[in-house]
Amino acid sequence: MNAEVKILERSLRQALSGKGAHIEAGNVFEGLDWRAAGARPAQVPHSLYQLLNHMIYWQEWVLQWLDGGRAPVPKHASEGWPGGTSPDGQKDWEEALQRFRKGLAGLRRRSRQADLVTKRGRKSRLEMLHAIASHKSYHAGQAALLRRTMGKWPPPSGGVTW
Repeated sequence: MNAEVKILERSLRQALSGKGAHIEAGNVFEGLDWRAAGARPAQVPHSLYQLLNHMIYWQEWVLQWLDGGRAPVPKHASEGWPGGTSPDGQKDWEEALQRFRKGLAGLRRRSRQADLVTKRGRKSRLEMLHAIASHKSYHAGQAALLRRTMGKWPPPSGGVTW
């Protein structure tokens, strides 16, 4: 493997995790209980639980695409926001967190498994992985801001507070 490919793969893994730019995406929901995850302050369009489920939805969609599947693109944006406002309890919340972390690990693994630049249809694996990294970063920022407004920041592992 040449040096350029190694740099590309490392950069992609960092983008998928958030490392070097902000809190790692896998930690942004850390330390919350299910009640806080389901809270939706006034004037806020989504709870943390809704943000998590939205991130899981698109993460799994991309994983399916990367594995050669033909996941249908939703006809309306609302289809990418599955589930209710709040988890049914702590177990439901923990299961969603596990699903999210499993998907993150799958994305990192797939970023090392195949040729990143060969196109599949109109997109390459690199373009798709870059898109989901950007999506994850965008919503991780929303989650961090929402946690701050709720007085639930930083998570136990730490986070930018300035």
